[in-house]
Amino acid sequence: MTKNTAVRDWVAFNARRRPDHLALVDLATQRRFSYAQMYERVERAARFLAATGIERGDRVAVLGRNSSDQLELLFACKRLGAIFVPMNWRLAAPELRYIVDDATPAILFTSLEFAATAGEIIAPAKIATLDGSATETQYEAGLAAANLARDLPAPPLDFDDTWILIYTSGTTGRPKGAIITYGTTFFNVVSHSMFTRLTSDSVTLIFGPLFHTGALSAYSIPCIHTGATVYVMRNFDAGEINHHISDPAMGITHINGAVTMYLLMSQHETFAQTDYSRLICATISGESAPMSLLRRYHEERGLPLQNIYGLTECGPCLTALDRDTAVTKMGSIGTSVMYTEMRLVGPDGKDVAPGEVGEIWARGPNVSPGYWNNPEKTRDAFVDDWLKTGDAARCDADGYYFLIDRWKDMYISGGENVYPAEVENVLYQLDEIAEAAVIGVPHARWGECGRAIIVLKPGAALDENRIVEHCRSQLAKFKVPASIVFTDTLPRSGGGKVVKPALRNLFGGAETGSQS
Repeated sequence: MTKNTAVRDWVAFNARRRPDHLALVDLATQRRFSYAQMYERVERAARFLAATGIERGDRVAVLGRNSSDQLELLFACKRLGAIFVPMNWRLAAPELRYIVDDATPAILFTSLEFAATAGEIIAPAKIATLDGSATETQYEAGLAAANLARDLPAPPLDFDDTWILIYTSGTTGRPKGAIITYGTTFFNVVSHSMFTRLTSDSVTLIFGPLFHTGALSAYSIPCIHTGATVYVMRNFDAGEINHHISDPAMGITHINGAVTMYLLMSQHETFAQTDYSRLICATISGESAPMSLLRRYHEERGLPLQNIYGLTECGPCLTALDRDTAVTKMGSIGTSVMYTEMRLVGPDGKDVAPGEVGEIWARGPNVSPGYWNNPEKTRDAFVDDWLKTGDAARCDADGYYFLIDRWKDMYISGGENVYPAEVENVLYQLDEIAEAAVIGVPHARWGECGRAIIVLKPGAALDENRIVEHCRSQLAKFKVPASIVFTDTLPRSGGGKVVKPALRNLFGGAETGSQS
C-alpha cells in the first residue's frame, strides 16, 4: 500500500454514493446541507485556505461555539493535509494564548462572539471571522470567492500523518496537545461504529462542545465516515435536547454525552414526557456514571445507557458496552474494542490479579503517538508502547471492565484505599442531590479522610446528618465522608468532567474532627 492510498476522502465518497442524503444540519441557523452540498463547501473551504497560504502541516485553529462550519473546516484541513486545532472557548485569554504559542496556527477562525478574545491571543492578520448565524463573515466570503475550477491536488497522506490537535483540559498542569492521526481516527471510527450500531441511515445529535473529543470523535466524525446525518446544536440545553430526541421528523438515533449532561436531562421537567424509543444507542462517557442515573434511564424511560470509556489520546474509544449487555452489566464500561490491547497494572508495574484494581494501560493503532512539541510528557505517558491512562479499574471473569476512579484521585484513609467514585455513587442515591464529588483531605489521625462537596437540586433541603447516615448504611466506615460542604456549582472541564484539583484548591483544607 502506497501512502496516497491510505487516507481517503470520505465526504467526496459519500457525495458520489448518496449526494442527496442529508449530511449536516446547523440547528442554530436551520441551515441544511446534503452530502453533495457539504462536498462543495468543503472544496471551497479548502481552496479558501490554500489562497490564504495554508499548506500541508500548517495548523488551522477554531475558536467558537458549535456550528456546521467547524466540521466543514475539519474536512477542508484533511483535503489540504493541514492540522485542525479546535480551541476551548471557555478558557481565559492567557490560557488560550498558551495554546496558540504551542500550536502556532497559521490562521485562527473565530466566531464573532469571541473576536475580541482572538485579538488578544494572535496577530490580527491571522484572524478570520466565522459564525454560522452571519453571512457577512470572512469564512462565507472566502467560500463564495473560491475558484472550484482551480486544480487542487490531493496530498499523499498516510495513517501516521497528523489530522487534529486536541488540547487536554490541563487539570494537572499546562494543556497538552494530543496528536490525533488519520490512523488513530480511522480505528476509532471502526471500533465505535461496531459497538454503537452506526449505519448510513443513523442520525446523531451533537450537543457537547466540538473542541472536545466526545463530540468531535464519538459521533461527528464516525457519522460522516459512514454517510449518516449530523445535527449540530450551538450549545447544551437539556430541555431542547429532550425536545429534539422526541421529534419524529428529526429521527435522532444516536447521542453521546458526559455524565453531567445526562443528569441535567433527567432532572429537566420534560424528562418524563421525552420519547427515547427511536434511540438505537445512547452512550455515556467522561467519568464513572452513578448507578442511580443508569437505573433511572432504564427503569423510567426504557433506555439502556451504554458506557464507553476512553481518552483524548486514544481516539477516544478504548472500551464500550453493547446495548445487549447494558442492563446485565450495568455499571461496566464494557470490553476492550477490537484493535485495542489493555492491561491493569499495579504500582509495582506488574499486572494485577484478576478482580483486583489496577491502572489501565492501553496500546493499539487508535492510541496517539504523543503530545505536540512535548517529548517529555510523551515519555512520561508511555512505558514502551503502553499508554498509562491514569484511571483505575477492575476486570471481571467475563472480561468486562469496571471503572473505579482516577488513579490520582484515590486517597488512603487509615491505610485503606478509597476511590471517590464509589462514595459518589452512594451519594447520588439521595434524590435531593443534583451533583456530588468527593475528595481526600488531610487528617491528623487517619492521614486522609473524605470530604463530600454537594450541589442540591433547586428547592431541595438535606442536612449533613442524613447524608452521613445514608453513607454509613451503604459503605465501610473508612469510606464515609468525615465532612460535608454544600456549594452552588462544581468546577468542570470543557468535556464536563469534575475538575478535582480545582475542588481540592477550593475545599481541601485539613479535617480536624474525628472520623466516626
